[in-house]
Amino acid sequence: MSPWLGNPVRGVLLDITGVLYNSGGSGGGIVIEGSVEAVERLKAANISVRLVTNETQSTREKLIQKLGRHGYSVNVDDVFAPAPAVSKLLKERRLSPYLLVHPGVLSEFDNVDTSSPNCVVVGDAEDHFTYDNVNKAFQTLMGLDTPILISMGKGKYYKQGDHFQLDLGAYVAGLEYSCDIKAEIVGKPSKDYFMTALNDMHVSPSEAVMVGDDIVHDIGGAQNAGIKGMLVRTGKYRPSDENHPLVKPDVIVDNLAKAVDLILS
Repeated sequence: MSPWLGNPVRGVLLDITGVLYNSGGSGGGIVIEGSVEAVERLKAANISVRLVTNETQSTREKLIQKLGRHGYSVNVDDVFAPAPAVSKLLKERRLSPYLLVHPGVLSEFDNVDTSSPNCVVVGDAEDHFTYDNVNKAFQTLMGLDTPILISMGKGKYYKQGDHFQLDLGAYVAGLEYSCDIKAEIVGKPSKDYFMTALNDMHVSPSEAVMVGDDIVHDIGGAQNAGIKGMLVRTGKYRPSDENHPLVKPDVIVDNLAKAVDLILS
C-alpha cells in the first residue's frame, strides 16, 4: 500500500469523460490507453468501483452502451449520474420542473409532472441553451414566491476533442445572479453526491479514492467529503491545475493506469 493512502483502499470512484475516454471522435469518444485494463485490475483486486459523473446529455443506459462499445464492463447500478437523482428528488418533494436540459436526458424525467412548473432544473443543454429557453427558465423563477433552482452539477467547462466547451455552470450563475438565488447542486462537487456513491459500496471516506480530471469538482469535491483525490493528466486537465490556489491533489498521475498502479502497490 502506498504511504500516502493511510488506509487500504476498498472503493474507487472514477469520473468517466476524461478518465475512461476523451470526448470526440466518430465513435463518441476515444478510449484513454490502459484505462479499460485498469478498471478490470481494480475489480480483480476486489476493490469496489463506481462511476461518478456529471454527464447530463444522455441517460445512464445510453452511457452504459457507449462504455460497452469502448470495452468497459459496467452495470447501470455502478453509475451515479445527476438526472436520476434529481428525478427522485423532484418526486419526493412534489416539485414540477421547467426542464432546461438536453433532449437526450429527457426520458429520465418521464414520470415527473411538468405541467405547472414551480422550480427549474438545469443540465448541460448544449445547443438548447438558447436565449428563449434560458429566458423561460428566468421567467419561471421570477414568477415564484419561493424560487427553486436545481443544477445538475455546476461545471465551468469540459473538453471535446481538442477544444474546451462552455459548461452549464455559466448559465446557472446567470440565473442565480438575475434572480438573486442560490442553486441547489445535485452532482459533483456536492458532498452528498459523493457520499451516496460511498454508501452504495459500504465504504467510508478514508477507505476511498476519487480519480478525476477536474481539479475543482472531482478532486476538491472529493476532498471536501474526506476522500483522497488523484488528479489525472488526461481529459480537461491543464498544467495550471497542479498549482491551483485552493485545491491540492493528494497525488497527480499521468492517467488512470498509473493511478491504479499506485492504488495496488
